[in-house]
Amino acid sequence: MTRKEITAFYQAHSRRLFNVGCRILQNPEDAEEVMHDTILKFLTQPFRPMMPEQISAWLTRTCIRASIDRLRKRKREALFLEEYALESAAETEEELPEVPAARILEEMQRLPEPYRLVVTLVLTEGLDYQEIAAYTGLKETTLRSHFLRGKQKLIALLKEDGKPI
Repeated sequence: MTRKEITAFYQAHSRRLFNVGCRILQNPEDAEEVMHDTILKFLTQPFRPMMPEQISAWLTRTCIRASIDRLRKRKREALFLEEYALESAAETEEELPEVPAARILEEMQRLPEPYRLVVTLVLTEGLDYQEIAAYTGLKETTLRSHFLRGKQKLIALLKEDGKPI
């Protein structure tokens, strides 16, 4: 394709692809990047559809898939950052004085369900995240975040109860 043909192609399809990406991603910068990636992918593809309706359908499908991939990537990054924040918060937490095991077990029963399961399996059974994942079918990252949140809730329960720790 010549430079003029590429410009005409871009003008013909860019607005529609941008709108598709923007509706899915809710972010104009990401939508513009997906739109450019889609057009570039089409232009560098060795075998292109030749009929205009095939071109339009291919571009739309590719833009939708790229937008969904971008959403998944954004979600993975957010989960990673959340988990990292939880781990760093857990590391900087002040240490608690000695607490009787019976009291800890009693307070563990008050934890919400997903946290109680993971905290119990890690603290009382001594299982690691890989073993728990095999038993429950949950991802290890989910188990780690459940454990850290459960541990924070358990510490809060031990502090709020009014009994000396």
